[in-house]
Order: sequence, then C-alpha cells, then structure tokens
Amino acid sequence: MFRTNLILVALYFVSNSLIAQKGSPLSVQKIMADPKITIGTSPSNIWWSADSKTVYFNWNPDNNISDSLYSYALDSQKTTAISKKNEKDLIPEKGDISQDFSQKVYEKDGDIYLADLKSFTIKRITFTTESETKPFFLFHDQEIAYYKNQNIYSFELKTGLTKQLTHVKSGSKKSEDKKNEQQEWLEKEQLALFEVVKERKDKKDLTKKRNEAHKPDYPKEIYDGDKLLSDLQISPDSKIITYNLTKKVKDTKATNVPSYVTETGFTENLPARTKVGAKLEPNEFWIFDTEKDTTIQLNISKLEGISDKPDYLKDYPKQDSLWKNKKRDCYIHGPYWSKAGNHAILVIRSLDSKDRWIVALDKDSLSVKVLDRQRDEAWVGGPGVGGYPMGGGLIDWLDEDTFYFQSEQSGYSHLYSYNLKTTTKKQLTDGRFEVQSVVLTRDKKTFYLTTNESHPGEQHVYKMSVQGGKREKLTSDTGAYEFTISPDEKKLALRYSTSNQPWELYIGDNQNPLNLKKITASQSEQFKNYPWRKAKIVKISATDGESIYARVYEPKKSNGKAVIFVHGAGYLQNAHTWWSQYYREYMFHNLLTDKGYMVLDMDYRASAGYGRDWRTGIYRHMGDKDLSDNVDGANWLVKNYNIKSDKIGIYGGSYGGFITLMALFTKPDVFKAGAALRPVTDWAAYNHPYTANILNEPQTDSLAYRRSSPIYHAAGLKNHLLICHGMVDVNVHYQDVVRLSQRLIELGKENWELASYPMEDHGFVEPSSWTDEYKRILKLFEDNL
Repeated sequence: MFRTNLILVALYFVSNSLIAQKGSPLSVQKIMADPKITIGTSPSNIWWSADSKTVYFNWNPDNNISDSLYSYALDSQKTTAISKKNEKDLIPEKGDISQDFSQKVYEKDGDIYLADLKSFTIKRITFTTESETKPFFLFHDQEIAYYKNQNIYSFELKTGLTKQLTHVKSGSKKSEDKKNEQQEWLEKEQLALFEVVKERKDKKDLTKKRNEAHKPDYPKEIYDGDKLLSDLQISPDSKIITYNLTKKVKDTKATNVPSYVTETGFTENLPARTKVGAKLEPNEFWIFDTEKDTTIQLNISKLEGISDKPDYLKDYPKQDSLWKNKKRDCYIHGPYWSKAGNHAILVIRSLDSKDRWIVALDKDSLSVKVLDRQRDEAWVGGPGVGGYPMGGGLIDWLDEDTFYFQSEQSGYSHLYSYNLKTTTKKQLTDGRFEVQSVVLTRDKKTFYLTTNESHPGEQHVYKMSVQGGKREKLTSDTGAYEFTISPDEKKLALRYSTSNQPWELYIGDNQNPLNLKKITASQSEQFKNYPWRKAKIVKISATDGESIYARVYEPKKSNGKAVIFVHGAGYLQNAHTWWSQYYREYMFHNLLTDKGYMVLDMDYRASAGYGRDWRTGIYRHMGDKDLSDNVDGANWLVKNYNIKSDKIGIYGGSYGGFITLMALFTKPDVFKAGAALRPVTDWAAYNHPYTANILNEPQTDSLAYRRSSPIYHAAGLKNHLLICHGMVDVNVHYQDVVRLSQRLIELGKENWELASYPMEDHGFVEPSSWTDEYKRILKLFEDNL
C-alpha cells in the first residue's frame, strides 16, 4: 500500500512537471540557445540519385556538431545516414549531362569523373594533385572539357587523348620579344663586327625555323597583358574562345577590421572590402577565332543607349553639362551558347546598373545585335534578372534558335522567350506577381515554376507549357514550397514550411495535385512544447495610398504597448506564411506577445516579392518611404488596437538597424525606444555593389547620401536608443558605430548606449552573444515603454 502511494505521488509530480514544462513561459535564454536544441535542424540541399530511386539531403536529427548526408530510399521507404566513405561513391547532383541523357560528367575532390546513367558505372578521367573543375561535354558529347590552371583541356572519349585547348600566358607577346633601343644597337654592332657571331645566329635562326615547321599544332597563346583574366569559355565546336580582361584597380584603398580577441593574444587585422565609390574597372570582352587565327576585343561603343545619362544628374548642373555623349562603362556576361553552337547570347550591364542589354553575338562578323534592352532610372534588378553588375541573370535555351530569360519590363519579374530566326520576343507569364524560380524539363516542353501569384506571402509550384498560357498549380497548402524534380521527372522532392512550422522534406508523384508524403520530422522536444503562433497577415494603407503587407502578433491581453520589428537586407521579405530566416526574432516576438505586447513586422518599401516599383521605392532616399511605411504601421496600431501612442518601440538588424536609427533621429515623437543592431550609420562607408545601385556614388550624388545617412540626423535623438554591434563585422564595419558614438558625444546626447561584441561578425553565432543582446533589447522595452 505504501509502495503504491509512493508510485502515485511520483506519477503525480512527473505529470505536473510535464504540464509545467509544456506551459512554462519563454525566456530569452531559452530561445537564444543553440538552434539545434530550441528548434531542431531542417533538411537542406535536396537532390536526387541518378536513377531517381533515392533522395539525398543534409540533416541533423541527433543534434550532432554539424549536419550529415542522409538518404531516403523510395523502394524501402527508409531514411539512412550516409557514411563519409559511402558518400565518396555517390554521383553528385552537379555536373553536365549528355544530350541523350545517357552520361554525366562531374568533378569531385578536384578530379573529373564520367558516369554511365544506364549501367551507373563510373569512370575516372583524371587523377592528379592539381585541381580540375567545371567539366562539360564538347563536340556532340564526343569530348569532355574541363578547367585546369586557368586553361581548358579536353578528353576524347574514343581515344583517351587529353588535349590542351587554350594557352593562357601572363604579360604580353611584345614584352617577350621586344628589345629596348640600347639592346637593339648592341646586337646590331655585334653582328657587324664578328663574322662568327653572325654565322652562329644565322644557324640558330634556321634551326628555330625548321623546329617551328615540325612543331605540333598547339593552341595559340592568349596573353592577359598583366590584367585579370576571367570567364574563359569555348564554343561547343571549340572554334571560338572568349574571355574577359579587367584592369587591376590601382589607388583603391581597402578597409581593415581589427580583431581583438585572438588565439595569439595580438590584435589582428581582417582584410575587408572597399567602400562605395571606389574605382571599378569594366571588363574587356575578347574573342579568339581559332580557324581565322584572329583575336579581337568586342566593340560595344555603338550599343543603343550606351551614352544615355542618368536622370539624377539634373540635380547637378555642372556634372550634367560635362556628360556630352560620354560612353558608360559596362560588364559583359557570357556567352550563353546554344547546344549545337549555332548561336551565342551575351548579357551586357552598365556599371551604373541602369541598363541591361541582351545581345546576339555574330560569329562571323564578331559584332552584336541588341535583342532586348531593359532600362531603369533606378537600377535593373529583380528575381532572375541578375544583380549588380556582375550577374547576368537567367539565360537558357529551349531549342537551337530560342532562348528564355526573365525581365521586369512589365513591372514584375516575368518569363520571356526570344526566337532568333523570327526575331520574336514572347512574354510567357504575366500579372502582378513574380516568377521566383524556373526549371525546364528534359524534353524542353514544360516549365516548372515557383511564383507568388496566389498571394504575395505564399510560394507555390506551377507547371506551364514553354509556349506560355495557363499554369497548373501543383501545391495548395498555405506556406511556401521549394522543389527538385527527379531525373526521370516522375516525382518531386519538396521542402515545405509554414509561419510556425520549420522546413520539412516531402516527396510526391508528379501529378496535379501533388500527393505528398512527409519524410522528415525535425522539431526538437523544446520546440514542440510551446504553442507557436501563426501571425496574422494584414494589409495596412500607407500615407501615399499603397498597401503594405505585414505580420501581426496579437496578445490575449494587451498591455497597451507595441514593438515594430524591421527586417534586414532591405530587399528581403518577412511578412509571409512560411518559416522565417529570422527564427530567433520570431521566437522573441512570441515572448513579447506573451507579455502583452502587440508586435508588427512589415514588408516596408523596397522589400522583396512585390515588383519593381516596390523594390526601387527607396531610390536616392533611404529612410524615406521605407521609414514612413513603419510610421504608418505605428499609427495603424494606435487606431486599430488601442495602443498608446507613447508606448511604441522599434528594433531591427542591419538595414533594420539603419531604419531604427532613422526612426529615432527623424521621427522621435513616434517611437519611444529603439534597438539598432549592427546598423549602417553612414552609407558612404558601406559597400559598392549594394549601395551604388540605390544611392549612386557619393562623389556624384552627395544629396542622396546626406539625406539617407543617420549620422547626419543624429541631432534629432530624443528617446532611448540601444546600439549593438559585433566588433569583427566585415559587412557593416564596427567603425560605423564608433563614428556615430563620437557624433552623439559631441552632440551631448545622454539617452543612448552601445553594446559591443568582441568575437561576433555581422551575423552572430554564439548563443551567449544572442542572449546578451536580446536581454538588453527586452530590458529597453520593459524600462522605457
């Protein structure tokens, strides 16, 4: 009896302990711990075996130090961890497939392999201590080409012969042969004075001539002229070789980031980027015709619109008057060859990012013809369009005469095709949505797409003919899907998530609708023990009449206070229905909501997912519409949720930190307290690729930088400011907040503090740092709202 009572008492305490655990409140320390413990590890890097019978993915269900490779066998329906030894024997996802899909060539550990996709046997092509990379098929799959030591080599499948197809050399041919004036005079005198010297030279020249006559037909030398050679490519018939040459930038100062806490005990400087406005060099695009034995630089000086000046110069009359037919510098991408090599496409982007030309390269005349021009007085961008200016975007071929690409011509990134024979451009998708990803089937009759057409905050998979027209929606549940098609195209492997459930792996037959089977269960016990909220997705009217999508976290009982979270990156989306990359912030918002706070998370102006006008809404004035959208959000909270107007806080990291600074400096009556994490304080100190798109260059558009940089507005600080920054941040440098600190000191401001993290980069990695940072943020709001 006594023993039975003890058991009952023990069971009582255990059950109550479990109940308490399940209902236990969140804490900063809990949610900022190792994500493997707080959430679990979602599967990633999904790919199929060559026989379409197995799905491979990275996963970590056992909370190991790092992820491992796993497989799911469709026949046995078993999930298995792959050992490192067995991983080496797998045919990887990446590689080039022959035109008849019977062979695949790939690189692994710096060597080249050829896989037979019918027998699944593997043949090793190279076995060297040097690195061979990026293999591809040539001559209608009769040869395998690959890169080695900045040259292209080929392997003949029938004979086993290895050939060198290019011969890149440093310097110039003239520098090898040319003698200076003194050397030429001395040589001439020697030959005139000494008969023996002349005879020996004549014999040597004759021998050299005979040897050259019998010399094998090695590839002609390509000299880099002491420039940087890149993008060496060869046409499918190996007749045309193209490459880029870029002048080495001189007199450009890079930055250093001091690291104070090191293994050696000494301060070490980490090499970092240059600042916006540093000199950039365009690339020279060179073409070597192996049959004609000619090498020329492509001339784009007559390209349509090459001299068009940007509109912003109207604000600078002196610069505007000096323009006068100035030809803009450009970067040339490609060529993108058709399979048989009959056509080649180039993408040319101006270095000011305001133009993108898609052109056809004429192999005979070595000239270009413009097929499509996209001009944007802000900057050319968007999904699949390519970034500043080193990205060519999506270009691929439907057949020997037709290629497809993406463009924001309509205001949203859509899919187009262009037929070179008929010179016809065709828009394949249309509407107020964006095409996010594109996959073409092997028979080249069907596209598989992910788009956000059903809702800006959802991503679904669609199937569409390459001719365009009606799209079949293959997925239905609210959230987002990422897909990978099996090689036989009979099945799809997908990652799927919702706003409160992290990514998991699913597999389904390729049919409409997809009948999905869940393969992984990745959530940790700690994650499952809390009822994570699905934030409401709402539309808020902006002052200028636009609609802003936002996430809203509603407490059961409001404390009359609110916090607005500002996502980073500028061009990023977070008011959506899938699992956010801001998972720590998501958990923190649940903690705040438990305490009675309203939390608002807005896709303010320049966020991704909403088309060109939204993307470029911050051009030449960051901290204007993007900030006013957040101010409109604050007013919406006051009006719709009875939030007290003097009880609203704001916080965010990186771009979100920048907006927080601008909010407290320029809208001090709206936000009572703010936490600016790793913020940009002066855009003239940030990098060129991102900043020059939006604000042009500081030396040519100083107005844009002055009105956009918080350091110039610091005098407006009235309320409570917390700044947190990693001291080894090589993205937004710690120098940013040091300069702002000095400015605040000189202005006599007192209601601010700076928390520094000696061992953290832009994205924190240590749970202790995350915990310290978010304890400070919570205290800021608890004390000041």
